[in-house]
Parts: sequence; structure tokens; C-alpha cells
Amino acid sequence: MIRALFTSATGMQAQQLNLDVVANNLANVNTTGFKRSRVDFQDLLYQTMRPAGTRSGSVEVPTGVQVGHGTRPVATQKIFAQGNFLQTENPLDLVIEGDGFFQVARPDGSLAYTRAGSFKRDSQGQIVNSDGLVLQPAVTIPPDAGNVSISSDGAISVTTAAGAAPQQLGQIELARFVNPAGLNAVGRNLFLPTAASGTATTGQASQQGMGSISQGFLESSNVSVVEEMVGMIAAQRAFEVNSKAIKTADEMLQIANGVVR
Repeated sequence: MIRALFTSATGMQAQQLNLDVVANNLANVNTTGFKRSRVDFQDLLYQTMRPAGTRSGSVEVPTGVQVGHGTRPVATQKIFAQGNFLQTENPLDLVIEGDGFFQVARPDGSLAYTRAGSFKRDSQGQIVNSDGLVLQPAVTIPPDAGNVSISSDGAISVTTAAGAAPQQLGQIELARFVNPAGLNAVGRNLFLPTAASGTATTGQASQQGMGSISQGFLESSNVSVVEEMVGMIAAQRAFEVNSKAIKTADEMLQIANGVVR
């Protein structure tokens, strides 16, 4: 009964983390480029009271006696499934159809990676994200630029005068990782590489396994409200049943303590 108390406590702690992850998914249902997370659990150590295959007299016992000690969360995995596309008609709103990340330069000079393609122009004409981080490789759009056109392979072209031929200013490069689930999410729609994700492989869009770029669209969050609500109900019920197991074990201990010889 004492074992049941601690085992049920691990279940309650695990479901609390599960609910925290579900709550974060739901909070970011409208966050551009957001990728939902999932909690992975595994069971804890088992106490073996009788190993399987032991002999009882002249016969071999086919199954043993083992009692588990609960569960624990081992990972919160990002699910990089494609989100829905929203048409904005903003020329600097970009979406990646397929694999890949946009690259932006952080203030310390290091690169961060994002799926959020809501870009703007700063005071110098550079293409930046909402936090002012410059898209890499850096491209500066001249003040007299007319239409900005970005092709599916990331080539950026502008027209500077009526009837003039488009002038190519630069090329957007995408990055991809062997294990994107191993990336470190640091907030602000940014990811940083880790030893688990591997180093970034960069290249032109629509080539070498990279996705293509579509102009005038944004990728919405891949969170499904219905799925998260179901997961929230399941976490609540699992938390509730573990609390009832603690209550039952406590009542059994109370009965045992009240036994009078």
C-alpha cells in the first residue's frame, strides 16, 4: 500500500506535465509557424518478486511476479507536421512548402532557425522578422523598389521603375536538419541546433530536399484544437484516477492501522 501511494504520485506528476504541454499547445493555436509538442512517457523500475522461469518442484513457472513503480516523462517532442496555409497577399509573408527553416541572425551573430515567415523591411531596407532579426543571407531592398517578387526557389527580385525589367537582389537559403525534433526551442518562434539535431545543411529552396517558398502566405500553427481538448480530458481523467488510487491506498492503510489484536 505504501508502494501504491508513491506509484500513484508519479502518475499525477506525469499528468501535470502532460497538461502543461497541452496548455502551451492551445495557447499557441494562433502563433505563426508554431509546432505542437507531445509528451513521451516510460515506465519506471520493476521489483521482481519471482523471476519467470523459476522451478517449483518439477515444473517451470511460465510467468513471474513483478510490480512496477510508476511512470515518468522522458521527452517533450516537437511535431514538425505542416500547418495550414493562410493567404495574406503581403509580399514579404513567406511560407515553406515542405522541409526547411528560414535563417535569421541573432544580436550575438549566431544563427537561429524559424518556420515563421512573417517578414518586414527595417529602416535600412533589410528583410527582418518581427523582432528585427535579419533574414540570412541578408538582402537590402532599395527605397525606390516597386513590386517585390520572391520565386519558389527563393530568388528575390524587384522593379525600380515603371516598365523596367525585374532586378534580382539576392537569394533566400533554407536550412534543414537530420533530426529537427532535437532542436532547442528558445521562444519567439526560434530554434537553435543541438548535438541531437545535428548541424544545419543549407541550400536553395526546391533543391536537395528543401521545400519550396510561396509568397503572400503564412504557415499557421499545426495545433488541432479538437485533439488537444481530447488530450486535456484524458490527462484530467488520468490525474483523477491516480488521485483515487492514492485515496484507496490511504483508506487501506487506515484499516490496517485500526486492526486490534
